[in-house]
Amino acid sequence: MHANDIRQDIRKLLKERNAVLLAHNYMRDEVQEIADITGDSLALSQEAARTGADVIVFCGVHFMAESASILSPDKTVLLPRMDAGCPMADMVTADALLEMKSRHPGVPVVTYVNSSAAVKAVSDICCTSANAVKVVNSLPDPEVIFVPDRNLGQFVAKQSDKTFHFWDGFCPTHERLKPADVQRLKEAHPDALFICHPECNPLVVALADHVCSTSGMYEYCRKSPARRFIIGTEAGILYRLRLENPDKEFILASPALICPNMKLTSLEDVLASLQTMSPVVKVPEEIRVPAKRALDRMIAIPRD
Repeated sequence: MHANDIRQDIRKLLKERNAVLLAHNYMRDEVQEIADITGDSLALSQEAARTGADVIVFCGVHFMAESASILSPDKTVLLPRMDAGCPMADMVTADALLEMKSRHPGVPVVTYVNSSAAVKAVSDICCTSANAVKVVNSLPDPEVIFVPDRNLGQFVAKQSDKTFHFWDGFCPTHERLKPADVQRLKEAHPDALFICHPECNPLVVALADHVCSTSGMYEYCRKSPARRFIIGTEAGILYRLRLENPDKEFILASPALICPNMKLTSLEDVLASLQTMSPVVKVPEEIRVPAKRALDRMIAIPRD
């Protein structure tokens, strides 16, 4: 089947099913191109919840579809590739987190949204990479348990007076970026700014001109007078960066910055998902309600 025919069939079915197509910033270019909304994982779920769509087709990974189900329990959430997981999210389970909580009684759990619904359900509050510092510093407690990303946790800890208990999780894709990769590119392109995601190793983060979430990168690069950027996050972000800034140059910090899970979803998968109305991701109420409470506490923190 020709790519144009697939795109047309997807758009036709989206209309027929009253569906909205979401694509994470790390998806394949052609998937981002056809999506109704692109963005960070939680922002996508929040935007989808505000739409009048009956169906959410989430081109992302499993925990993201769960977040959509948490915020939109009355909508049908489809994840075109059920095998699209997140290794970092898989590094912590609800039972293991409960065991850690028992060792630190009364200490609140701050959980990064890159985690399962079951883990969110036994957490006190969630955070994103963009608001993690604000979330942690909003808590009155002198200590926090930070789950699951130790790199993001260490980035936040440098901007907080609290005592941190880190979960030993990480993003394998961001972890593959080494300081030597960055140093080499900085030497080759002395005029370039290095921007990285806080999921990168602290030694890489220390070399950055700016550290931010993926949505933060779009904004920063758009506003910056610089003409050349070294990008320290998953390769999928380059599609929109180049689209929005045709007069600027973007260099991926390492060819290793490709997440195999984020690249699983194809246009054919999206079409098949809409045709069969499967696979469906549905978070059970006993998990959804406490998980939503942790998300709501984050959302309730006043913005600047």
